Amino acid sequence: MFQKTLATVEPSIRVPFAAPIFNAAVISMASTSALSQHPSSKSSTLQNEGQKWMVQDTEQSDVDAEQEEISLYSLLTVRIIKMTNAHQADFLSQSDCYVSLWLPTASDEKFQTKTIKNCKDPVWNETFYFRIQRKVKNILEMTVSDDDIFHDDDHAIVLFDVAKISLGKRVMVAFPLNPQGSQELEVEFLLENIQDHPETITTNGAVVCRELACLEIEFDSRVKKKQFAENELTFTVRGSFEEMQRVSLGSGSRSPLPDPTLFHYAKYKQPSLDVALTKKRRIPSFCACVACRERRSRSIPLTLPLKSLPSEQEAVSKCRKFGLLLKTKKCHEDLDVRLGFDLCAQEQDFICKRKKVVAAALKDILQLEEDLEDDEVPVVAIMTTGGGTRALTAMYAHLLSVQELNVLDCVSYVTGLSGTTWTMANLYEDPDWSQKNLKKTLNDIRRHVLKNKFLACFAPDRLKYYLKELCQRKQEGHQISFTDLWGLIIESMFRDKEDTQKLTDQQQALNRGQNPLPIYLSLNVKDKISDQDFREWVEFTPYEVGFLKYGAYIRAEDFGSEFFMGRLMKKIPESRICFLEGIWSSVFSLNLLDAWYISVHSEDFWHKWTRDKITDIGELFLYHFFFLFLSFFFSHTFFQSNFGISSSGHSVINMETRRKFMLGITIC
Repeated sequence: MFQKTLATVEPSIRVPFAAPIFNAAVISMASTSALSQHPSSKSSTLQNEGQKWMVQDTEQSDVDAEQEEISLYSLLTVRIIKMTNAHQADFLSQSDCYVSLWLPTASDEKFQTKTIKNCKDPVWNETFYFRIQRKVKNILEMTVSDDDIFHDDDHAIVLFDVAKISLGKRVMVAFPLNPQGSQELEVEFLLENIQDHPETITTNGAVVCRELACLEIEFDSRVKKKQFAENELTFTVRGSFEEMQRVSLGSGSRSPLPDPTLFHYAKYKQPSLDVALTKKRRIPSFCACVACRERRSRSIPLTLPLKSLPSEQEAVSKCRKFGLLLKTKKCHEDLDVRLGFDLCAQEQDFICKRKKVVAAALKDILQLEEDLEDDEVPVVAIMTTGGGTRALTAMYAHLLSVQELNVLDCVSYVTGLSGTTWTMANLYEDPDWSQKNLKKTLNDIRRHVLKNKFLACFAPDRLKYYLKELCQRKQEGHQISFTDLWGLIIESMFRDKEDTQKLTDQQQALNRGQNPLPIYLSLNVKDKISDQDFREWVEFTPYEVGFLKYGAYIRAEDFGSEFFMGRLMKKIPESRICFLEGIWSSVFSLNLLDAWYISVHSEDFWHKWTRDKITDIGELFLYHFFFLFLSFFFSHTFFQSNFGISSSGHSVINMETRRKFMLGITIC
C-alpha cells in the first residue's frame, strides 16, 4: 500500500534476513532503475525493433501539493571491489563467490556480480547504479553467496543505510563478514545529484506514499480488425497493481474494440510494458504434445520501457502488424489512506459531544456547584484485556457495576482485545445500550455461555451455513482463511441467528455522544518471528482502521479492500462483525515459541510486555481523587465472589495504541 520507513541499520552481518513487509499491501516491483555494467542487462525494446512514436500534445493538469513534497532524485553508485578470506565451503576447492545487491526503494530486481570460481580472495570490481529518493529510508542489502549446482549458500547478508553517505563524497567501506573480522567485503559508494524530473511524495515522517502513474492502452481504430482475428494480446507491467491483463479481440468486423486497459504503477520504479501477441494457427491436429501446441500458437514478445513515453501525452506505436495508443499520466486523486497522528474528524466531533455528557455526569457525582469547562473535562478510558469467555463475562459484570454507580457516563473510550471485543460488539448493536439496564443483557449472554457449544457450533445445519458464508465471502473478493471460519463459530456460540451488523453500523451509537467510543484491538505479527521481538497494535473503530505506530488509517468500510500506493484500487464489500471478531481473537498471534517462553519465564515475560508502559497519574487533585474512588470501586467483593476477577487501579497501563489519556482504568 505504501512504503515503510525503516530504522537505521549499522553495517554488520544479518543472518538470516527477514525482508520488511508492511501489510497492507504486498508489492512486487521490477524496473530498470538500477543497471549493472554487465552486458547481460540489455533488453529488447520497441525502439530496437525500429518503431517510431508520434506524439500528440495534451494539456497537463495541475499538481495537488497538499501534504506533498517535491523531491529530487540522486544517483547511487556502488562498486563491489573484492572479498578477503572467503569461507571454504567444499573440502576439495575454494568457494565460487558472487555478490547480489537489492535496494527495494529503487528497484525490486536483484542484481549480482559475476561468479569467481575457486578463489579465496575474489576480485570483482563491478559497478552498479541505483536511482534513489533521499527522502526515503534506503537500505541496501548485499548478499555474499557461494555458487552451487544444487543450492546457493549465503555466507553473509549485510544491510547498509545509504543515508550514511555524504553527497558528492566517495566512500570506501570494509564490511566484516564474521565476528572475528577475518573476512571482509570491500565496497565503494558515491552519491550524486542527477538532473531528472522531481518526484512528488506524501509522507507523515513514518511512512511514504510514492508518486503514482497510470498507463492507458487503447487500440487504434484505424487498424483493420481482421489482423487481430482470433488473436490474444497479453500486457504485463511488473510491479503494477494489475500486474498482467489479457485482451481477446473478436473475429467479427462489427464487434467493438475492447475497452482501454489501465495499469497503475509507482513512477519511481520505471517499469516496462511487455506485450505478447499470441497468434493461433489453424492447423488441424489431434496431438496434445508440447511441440504441436507450440506449432498451433506462436507468441510475438515486445518490450517497451515506460520512461520512454512522454508524460501526459499520447503516443502511437507504428508496428508492422498492429497499432496501440499508449498514454501515461499522473494520478492526482487524493489519498484514500489518512496519514497523520491526530484524531480523525469524526472522532474529534464525537469527543466534543461526549464531553458534554461526561461533564454533566461528573457534576452530578462530585456534586459540583458550577459546570466544568471543556478543558477541565477528563478523558477517561476503560481498557480491557482478553481471556475468552471469562473476559466476556467479566466485562459485562464490570460495566454493570459501573452503570449502577452512575460512573459509565464519565467514560469516553472502551477498548477491548480478544474475548472482551465479543462483549463490545454485542453491546454496540443497541445504539443506546449504556442508557439501558445491562442486567437483561447479562442474562441473555449467560444463556449463551451455558449452552452446549458443540451442538450449537457443529450441527449439520451450521456446517452448511459456514460453507455457504465462506463461498459468498470468496465471491465478494475476500481472501479466505481459518480466521473467517473461527469468526462464524464465535457467531454461533453467542448469537441465535445470523448477525448482519457491520463495524460502521456502530456509528449510530456514537452520533450523539451517548456511548463511549469502542476501540477494538488486534496484534499484527509475522511468521517465524516471536511476538516478543515483533508485534504491532492495530486499532479498529467505527470510523477508521489503522496503525498509530505508523500514523496510517483507512476508513472502516474499506477494511479488506485492496490498496496501492495509498489509493483504493479494488473496493470489496465490508465484512460482517463476526469476521472481525475472528481477527480480534489474539490467540492466532501466539506461536509455540511464545507459549514456551510464557510457561518458563512468566514473570520476565510480563515485565517485558509492560515495561515503559507504566505511567504515573500525577498529583492533579481532582483526577487523583476521582481515580482513587474508581480504584476502591473496582476492588469491591462483588467481582471476586461472583467471577474471581482481580482488578488493578493504582497505576495506568499507557497503551501505545491510543491517544494521551488523562485517566485510565484497567480490567484484567
